[in-house]
Amino acid sequence: MTHTDLQLDWLRAFVAVVDGGSLSAAAPRVHRSQPAVSMQIRKLENAVGRAVLLRGPRHLELTPTGTELLGHARRMLALHSEALEALHGPVLSGRVRLGVPDDYAGKYLTPVLRSYASRHVGVEIELNCEQSTALIPRVRRGEIDIALISRDKATRGTLLFQEPLVWVGAPQFEVWRRDPLPIAVYEAASLARRATIAALAAQRRAHRVVYNSSSLAGQLAAVESGLAVAVLTRCSVPAHLAILGERQGLPALASMDVALYRSQASRALKAVDALFELMVQTLKAKG
Repeated sequence: MTHTDLQLDWLRAFVAVVDGGSLSAAAPRVHRSQPAVSMQIRKLENAVGRAVLLRGPRHLELTPTGTELLGHARRMLALHSEALEALHGPVLSGRVRLGVPDDYAGKYLTPVLRSYASRHVGVEIELNCEQSTALIPRVRRGEIDIALISRDKATRGTLLFQEPLVWVGAPQFEVWRRDPLPIAVYEAASLARRATIAALAAQRRAHRVVYNSSSLAGQLAAVESGLAVAVLTRCSVPAHLAILGERQGLPALASMDVALYRSQASRALKAVDALFELMVQTLKAKG
């Protein structure tokens, strides 16, 4: 029995859709229009003889065939990239020191790192998970090469997108009904903390800080235990917690400007150049 060869363009589109979560998110990653990406997936499925993706209620989902194909596709693309680098230029090597707050790591960093690692297998990534207020001075001092941050001022770094801040509570406790309102907050310098206090002050809502933690895990623990409500980035809210708002008597919140901030000391490093360009290309597409 003869089989149709799997084209690299089809596999590249397939991996981009899986990593991006949708056809529209995949399009800029492979420099094609959304209809063109859809056509690539259709050609791949015709060659395989079965569906590889199903449209779920919120996003595309892998079929069993798609799950099996994905690992092969990543290896084929990685090997192709290695071959091109071996033939046309030196393979990138070295180390990139990357910083990111906990709440942005899983949602935005995972697909970027997966793509980068498959292209540049000789580069070591050192990941530092801290709040933006801690990462910014470390980038300035050259201790971190690149950081994905919430901007503290309009000129900081390269703007990528805006991330909404939302009130979060555990539905079974209805903590938002209490007076004064018990809140969990980040450290004193946190931009989210400042936004929380300012919004409550503008509403003249009585409140008290009952929990203070610099980590996302700590904030979630306070909310899940019914100790307080908290203000988190929308991307970090787990499904079992409720996003609150005006219906619960809570004030509106602004969004965070998310930017990519790079150290001056890293400007001559090609491995950092490659990661910076990939992050801008991938995350700007989100907006």
